[in-house]
Amino acid sequence: MVNQTNVERRTGVFDFENRNVLLNSGYMMPIMGLGTYALDHDTCVSSVVALLANGGRLIDTAYMYGNEEAVGEGVRKGMAEYGVPREDIFVITKIYPNQFGDPETAIDMALEKLDIGYIDMMLLHHPGTNDVKAYQAMERYVEEGKIHSLGLSNWYVEELTEFLPQITITPALVQNEIHPYYQEQEIVPFIQEKGIVVQCWYPLGGRGYTADLLGNETIKAIADAHGVSSAQVILRWDLQRGIVVIPGSSNPAHIRENLDLFGFELTEDEMKQISRLDRNEKHDWY
Repeated sequence: MVNQTNVERRTGVFDFENRNVLLNSGYMMPIMGLGTYALDHDTCVSSVVALLANGGRLIDTAYMYGNEEAVGEGVRKGMAEYGVPREDIFVITKIYPNQFGDPETAIDMALEKLDIGYIDMMLLHHPGTNDVKAYQAMERYVEEGKIHSLGLSNWYVEELTEFLPQITITPALVQNEIHPYYQEQEIVPFIQEKGIVVQCWYPLGGRGYTADLLGNETIKAIADAHGVSSAQVILRWDLQRGIVVIPGSSNPAHIRENLDLFGFELTEDEMKQISRLDRNEKHDWY
């Protein structure tokens, strides 16, 4: 929860020195981490351990990923091997619309599968029938201390405008697809102005699109100028927009590289160059 050193911090403003952000729920969240979509059990466990070994503390999973148990195993293993306190680790999971009709069962299942004491943040995976009912159930679990923070995934201006008046606890996070070809230049500030942190999935374009994005000549030129990779440039661009990054990877070297985002800073001109790459090209739909 909030300690005395955090009281004076502003909600939603990135602390690059400590590499975290103060959420509107009062909890601190790392600003970069690991997405576990499409990782099988053993790969997921090793990837989570690699993240923790390299100083990463943020892990994103979901019921639909089928690897919540693996994330929990990786967290417990990393804690034991590297002496990482549980309170320093931030685990996000999501319940899916086909679970919204019986949200209590869905939440209890997630708690059981993860087996890490509590869930740092739970999201609704995307809008659907009974989404308000499901969110209200999550609010009750917050009151019981079983979930610390709440959020939404794949919610945009219209959906948020309709949804927010129906709930009590303002989401601490909205997680959407964002990358240089799909930048959400109007949606991101709309969310941030409400005191809600934005997080991006598919920050590197998503499976099947990553090579094209990393090979973009503008991004490569900026990477060369800083002596870093194209992936690091894209992730740093997100951070400088105030967007939390959770790139997926099963490669320990890539996981380490994706955390190494603080030895350089993009100039205002470089940020503008990347902003001009926007194609409004969404790579996945729900």
